[in-house]
Amino acid sequence: MADSTSVSPSSSVGSLDSHLGSFRARLGVVVAVGALVRLVRLVVVKWDQPLLLNDSLYYSAQARQLTEGRWFREIFVDHPGAEHGPLTSLVLAPLSWMAEPVPWQRLGTVVLGVVVVALIGVLGRRIGGDLVGLVAASIAAVYPNLWLNDGLVMSESLATLLVVASLIVLLDVRERLEHGDSAVLGVAAMFGVLVGLAALTRSELALFVPLGWVVLWRTKVELRTLGRVALALTTTAVLTVAPWTLFNLIRFEHPVLLTTNDGTTLLGAYCDETFDGPFRAGWFIGCVVDHPSWDDQLEPSVRSGLQRDAAFDYLRDRAADLPAMAVRRVARTFDLYAIDDLIAQDVGEERERWAVRTGIAAFWLLAPLAAAGVLRITRAQRDVLALPVITTVLVSALFYGAHRFRTPMEPVVVVLAAVTLVDLWRRARDRPIRVRDDRAGAPTRTAP
Repeated sequence: MADSTSVSPSSSVGSLDSHLGSFRARLGVVVAVGALVRLVRLVVVKWDQPLLLNDSLYYSAQARQLTEGRWFREIFVDHPGAEHGPLTSLVLAPLSWMAEPVPWQRLGTVVLGVVVVALIGVLGRRIGGDLVGLVAASIAAVYPNLWLNDGLVMSESLATLLVVASLIVLLDVRERLEHGDSAVLGVAAMFGVLVGLAALTRSELALFVPLGWVVLWRTKVELRTLGRVALALTTTAVLTVAPWTLFNLIRFEHPVLLTTNDGTTLLGAYCDETFDGPFRAGWFIGCVVDHPSWDDQLEPSVRSGLQRDAAFDYLRDRAADLPAMAVRRVARTFDLYAIDDLIAQDVGEERERWAVRTGIAAFWLLAPLAAAGVLRITRAQRDVLALPVITTVLVSALFYGAHRFRTPMEPVVVVLAAVTLVDLWRRARDRPIRVRDDRAGAPTRTAP
């Protein structure tokens, strides 16, 4: 009987690079697909859709006010306004001059989302090489939990862009630090600027500063060098945020570091309806509007203080329930609890119901792959990619469960899933496949 022969996988599959162009060209094709997905949705679904009663009204109106020379005032009453960070409205302001700015503001967040696809490709390349970068960008191009935010007049698209850029730069900081590169201070300063901008987009992203310290501390570098690098990133982060904070300190009755939204967030999360009622582990606006502090004549920092005090009173009364509630909140953010209410919350923020359901299914598919990907990367890479994951868990546990809080970690899920998929593909490619030949007397042979 003739011996079976083994065929080299590379002889039949060929080199991927020989069939495709450079990484940039291939990434450009993927980004174009991502742009097409987002633009089609924008034109077909979002272009003429009016804003709903949610945060988009604030961002849109603030951007329009900036074009009129009104710098961050409340949109319904004449009070200073800092309900949300300023950067989203500042970025959208150049698109807000026309009589009907909302469609153009939506286009602005679509453009930001397209940039996110490209940056995820770059991040994936830094983690696992060209193929991981291309697979990560390909997933990002069509992943509902990313494109659902693009076309909304919200902060998520910009925040995601800044998160991915921060992770890319922090990887560079860590690498330069371990190799003793003298340019590390400049790169660390760049990371600080990006984190400062991210905090001006979504306040919770300020956590990247102390978490960044931990990433640096886990390197085998002398303490003095670590201190200089940590000081560089912290100083630039503070300086980036400082103009906004100083502006707030001179116009509000009580100190406002970033936003006045903390009172509303806490009061809507710490009440009977979210601890025992139908909105368990979530957030309920009824808890806010039914409280005596819901008075538009109150100065915003005063109102936020009253809301915060009420929430802390409730928190102290329910202290024994907090550990279980924290678990429920995190489970909700990760699509494991109260899914119907989670979907309703997203629909109220202008996300299409079918797309939200598709996003949940996609997350269930990608999350196990991402978990497996954690084991396939280096410790340094794990440290850096952990930042948005830890932030998501902490914010969810302290406040409430929501997809918006998971948005910063979606790029990490995508990249780690890509790492696993590429590793599985390479293993399958390099393993000969036994093929049975059913002809009488024919030997079993191997094929690529």
